[in-house]
Amino acid sequence: MRDWTGKRYWLVGASEGLGRALAHHMSRAGVDLVLSARNEDRLQDLVAELPGRASYVPIDISNTASVKAAAEEVGEIDGFVFLAGVYWPQSAREWDADQVEAMFDINLTGAARCLGQVVPQFVARDRGHIVLTGSLSAFRGLPGAIGYSASKAGMMSLAQSMYLDLRNTGVEVQSVNPGFIKTRLTDKNTISMPFIMEPDDAAAVMFEHMNTDQFQRSFPWAFSLLFRGSVFLPNWLYVRLFG
Repeated sequence: MRDWTGKRYWLVGASEGLGRALAHHMSRAGVDLVLSARNEDRLQDLVAELPGRASYVPIDISNTASVKAAAEEVGEIDGFVFLAGVYWPQSAREWDADQVEAMFDINLTGAARCLGQVVPQFVARDRGHIVLTGSLSAFRGLPGAIGYSASKAGMMSLAQSMYLDLRNTGVEVQSVNPGFIKTRLTDKNTISMPFIMEPDDAAAVMFEHMNTDQFQRSFPWAFSLLFRGSVFLPNWLYVRLFG
């Protein structure tokens, strides 16, 4: 079990859904939270809801200057959790260039912008905790997921590379890959969403993982087996099952 009391964590993408629920779990554990997202009103409301010490710093992770300014205002932290993301269900037959670019820019490049401000500081002092939020959709390309699946695959690869580079140092890297979570993003879906979770339930699993020394967790467990197993399928069988 990790000692959370008095630790200072920066949560990016904290205003809604999984991020908001995770903030409650961490606050109850005694974490001093700095919350970031674009919606300042929602951040203010969240700070008022939390039982523990919390503050907020608005951020636009699509803008490098905004990220740098926010990181400077946040100051020294013990941990960083990236939860921001955008999503539009979309087939390549209905390609919307603006939406696809936004999914890459927020879900992957936005994480890189933030990590560029956090990782060097953690490495310099040989101490820190980084948690990145991926998706079960990252394991292999999915139909109707242009932009989202690929951006989350990039996040998975980024987390794996960071873990390999930073293992055996004082900087810990963890990754979580959730399935469907009931949020305003999944409300856009018209497809069936097996094993869909409430944000608080998903946050409980994520926080439980953060209390371990394990690198990656994919959940819900039974549903994740389908996606984790898909990487071993030959292409013809994968297409037949998923296409």
